[in-house]
Amino acid sequence: MIHSSVACNLDGNILKAVLPLLYQEKVQAIEWSFDALFKVKNIPEWFVDLLQEFSKADRLIGHGIFFSMFSGRWTTEQDKWLAHLKKVSKNFNFQHITEHFGFMTGADFHKGAPIGIPYTEATLAIGIDRLKRIYNTCECPVGLENLAFAYSLDEVKKHGQFLERLVSPINGFIILDLHNLYCQLHNFDISLEEIIKLYPLDRVREIHISGGSWEDSTSEPDRKVRRDTHDDAVPKEVFNMLQMTISYCPNLKYVVLEQLGAGLSTQQNRDQYVKDFLELDSIISQANEEKKNTILNDFLPHQNFNVSDPLQSEELFNQQLELSHILESATDYKNADKMLRNSSLKSSSWKVEEWKPAMLETAIAIAQKWA
Repeated sequence: MIHSSVACNLDGNILKAVLPLLYQEKVQAIEWSFDALFKVKNIPEWFVDLLQEFSKADRLIGHGIFFSMFSGRWTTEQDKWLAHLKKVSKNFNFQHITEHFGFMTGADFHKGAPIGIPYTEATLAIGIDRLKRIYNTCECPVGLENLAFAYSLDEVKKHGQFLERLVSPINGFIILDLHNLYCQLHNFDISLEEIIKLYPLDRVREIHISGGSWEDSTSEPDRKVRRDTHDDAVPKEVFNMLQMTISYCPNLKYVVLEQLGAGLSTQQNRDQYVKDFLELDSIISQANEEKKNTILNDFLPHQNFNVSDPLQSEELFNQQLELSHILESATDYKNADKMLRNSSLKSSSWKVEEWKPAMLETAIAIAQKWA
C-alpha cells in the first residue's frame, strides 16, 4: 500500500496548512526533517506528541538535510549529526531515514544547499562509506534523494545509474523527487520518457512532489531556469508525472507533498496546499486500487557494517573549497567560468568545460544566497 504523506516540520505556516488535513485524518504518514531543529533546545510537547502518534502507527519517516554526504573531508559536524540521529532513533520509530545527494556549500554546517559532485570511483566510495555509517546508526532502511541541480546534460543522464551504484551495497533505496526531474526536463530539454528509464525504479521507495520557481537567465535571455525552491504550488505537469511514474515503482510506499513555510504565509497559499494534497491523495487512492503486487524489497541489509576511519579525499575537499569560493565570490557566470578555467578543477573529473552557462549562473545564485 502507498501512503499519502506530508513533509511536516516545526513551522507555523506548514502546521496551519497541514492541520485541516490532520483533522480530516487524510494524512497517512509524516516525513520529519529531524536535523532541522538544531537551534531549538526544547521541542514543544504537542509537536513531540504529533510525531509520536505517527511513530507508534509505523508511519513516521525521517529526512536529513545537513549531513553533506559527499564532503571530501570528514567533519566534527558529521559526527554530531550521527549522534543526533542515534538519539532521535531511540525516541522515535522511523520507518526509514533519507538524505540529500551532494555536498553543502555555505559559511557553516547549517547554511547551504546541496551541490553536485563528479561521478568518480572516489566519490562513490565516500558515498557508500557515509551510507553505511547512517545505517549503523539508525538500523532502518536508508535512502538518497535525486538532486534537482546539474551542470550538464551528461550529468543528468548519469545521475540515476550513480545512485544505483551508491545504494546497492547497503540494499538502500531512492527518493524520486519528481519536481527535481521536472527542473531537469526544462533546463536540459530532455523528455520524461528518456530520463525516467535511466533510474532504477525498482529502488524507489518514496516519491516527493513539490513546486518551485522560474529564474531569468543572463546567458540565455530567451529562456528561464526552473529552480527547486519548494515555495509554490505543485505544477499540473508534476501531478501528470506522478500518474505516469507510479506504476513503474513496484516498491513505492510513500508519496510526500513538500512545501516550505515561506510559501504558505497566506490563507490562499494554504488552501492551495490542501487542494494539492487532495489531488495527490486521489492519485494514490487510484493506484492502491490497481496495485496487485506486494512490496518485494524491505531495503534492509540485515547486517551492520564494519567501518573504521571515515574515507576522505583531500583532493576532493580542496576542490570543493575552491568551487565554493568561486561560486560565492563570482560577479557573474563569465567571471566564474574564467576562475574555474584557472583553478584546480580545470581538465578534471568535474568537467567544468562542459558546464551549461545558465546552470553555472544558478549555482552562483544558490551559493551566494547562503554564503
